[in-house]
Amino acid sequence: MNSLRMTRDLRRELILGAAKRCFARNGFAGTTTKSVAAAASISEGLLFKHFASKSALYAEILAQECDADPELADLLGLPASTETLVVLVRNLVAHFLHVSDQPDEEDAQRLRLLITSQLEDGEFARLLFEKAESLMGPQFAASLDRAVAAGDAARVGTDPMNLFWLAHQTVLMVALARLPELPSLTYGGAPDFERQTCEYILRGIGLNEAVIATHLDREFSPGPARAENDRECTR
Repeated sequence: MNSLRMTRDLRRELILGAAKRCFARNGFAGTTTKSVAAAASISEGLLFKHFASKSALYAEILAQECDADPELADLLGLPASTETLVVLVRNLVAHFLHVSDQPDEEDAQRLRLLITSQLEDGEFARLLFEKAESLMGPQFAASLDRAVAAGDAARVGTDPMNLFWLAHQTVLMVALARLPELPSLTYGGAPDFERQTCEYILRGIGLNEAVIATHLDREFSPGPARAENDRECTR
């Protein structure tokens, strides 16, 4: 039984390795499950025993990248607290607002795939959202509970994951407007927009103004003060 399981695990990794090469060479649209199976020297039917679709393959590769990201691991390792809640929102906003700035355009391509998925069967979008929820959802909910218990936030609704998704979808839509080479919508006051977006989301999830100002002053402080705050967050 153990040897059988090991064989399955090894074959799964073989398929993922072949898929990474195919996606890197041909992109998502230009890659087929048939081409991945050929690259892995297996039948397409055997591939489907491990991955139900091309979207499932791609989502698993993204999941592995997330799991291997040391910065994300540090972020998710922070203890549940009001400060961690602010740091989570700050990083969520920074990630999405700078997607179109990345030279390799990988994140931008994923956003385009996400939109295409929403217009079709939604499979790729569901897989991505499930991964986001499993990664960040528990820490977000626990930190929000701590913030409410500390008197730093009011309880808004009964399900904290609704607030997580409202935050996520808000900044996702901002990112989509900035995605084209000529943005479909240009926000004014660019230097302050990132902080303004954080403030908007943090108010929406119930944090009070004094707490928002205190923590965002730290998050957006330049130079050594910010570096010292980052060290404090990871202690």
